[in-house]
Amino acid sequence: MKGIMERAAAPTPKFFKRLRNIGLVLAAVAASVAAAPVALPAGVIKIAGHLAVAGGVAGAVSQTAVEGE
Repeated sequence: MKGIMERAAAPTPKFFKRLRNIGLVLAAVAASVAAAPVALPAGVIKIAGHLAVAGGVAGAVSQTAVEGE
């Protein structure tokens, strides 16, 4: 079994590269909504928090997927 650092440095399949990028975009959008200089409803802030977590998890899991296993 490969270590986490070796897996993160190994080539990532095309599907997981796309998934990682989508996760990064979700996290960036959530961060911008959470840091908005205007008052937003609590529900919107809560959803932004959930999107940030989901984007971070998607990015982390996608980065550790490797080709050839």
